[in-house]
Amino acid sequence: MEVVILESPEEIARVGADAIAQHVAADPEAVLGLATGSSPLLIYRELAARVGRGELSLARCRAFLLDEYVGLPADHPQSYRTVIRRELVDHVDLDPARVSGPDGTADDLPAECAAYEAAIAGAGGVHVQLLGIGTTGHVAFNEPGSSLASRTRIKTLTAQTRRDNARFFDGDLDAVPTHCLTQGIGTILDARHLVLVALGRAKAEAVHQMVEGPVSALWPASALQLHPHVTVLLDPAAASRLQLGDYYRETWASKPPWQGL
Repeated sequence: MEVVILESPEEIARVGADAIAQHVAADPEAVLGLATGSSPLLIYRELAARVGRGELSLARCRAFLLDEYVGLPADHPQSYRTVIRRELVDHVDLDPARVSGPDGTADDLPAECAAYEAAIAGAGGVHVQLLGIGTTGHVAFNEPGSSLASRTRIKTLTAQTRRDNARFFDGDLDAVPTHCLTQGIGTILDARHLVLVALGRAKAEAVHQMVEGPVSALWPASALQLHPHVTVLLDPAAASRLQLGDYYRETWASKPPWQGL
């Protein structure tokens, strides 16, 4: 796990976009894993800027979403298909028909989850997966107590996650769905490269547990310690609880250029 502490949002956006761009450069048909929430937005804006300048093309890529609320129609402003379209797809050359997400309105949700797993596998798996982390340590919507071997499935959101997400629903907690479909931790760990972004002091404890704590279902993101290629991008506030923060800064400053991300 490579922990990168950067001083500005612009640096985080640049390094996160670099991680995606290196996969697309190696394979123009790379499969991208897309996350919602506030943390990845700065990376999406940087990707859009690069596409606009002609430095990057996502036209041949495929993409899969991490999760989706149960019960929200696809055109709801806060459905994750809508959010990804609004925040990324509308601003780049990624074909909307090549962006897939689990259907939270499906009549048979377990069958939908199984079909989504099969679709990811059928695409050859995810090359690079963007992630955020919740204040409870959840990754995607794998709440505390989730199996570290879990696959795409329906989950009940914790009260804390629903409170955290109420800001996207005009502060109306009752409008936040109680269930979601989410890629499992095992599904996420199948991606070749994981890029996690965390910003702000509210994420500091979860980041500490993910990076330096024991691997535990109490902090589901700690399972990322088991993955061979993880890049964690942090601002100083999110990194403020790390015991080895100085070391992470030293290793980034001394990183050989040939090593890549």
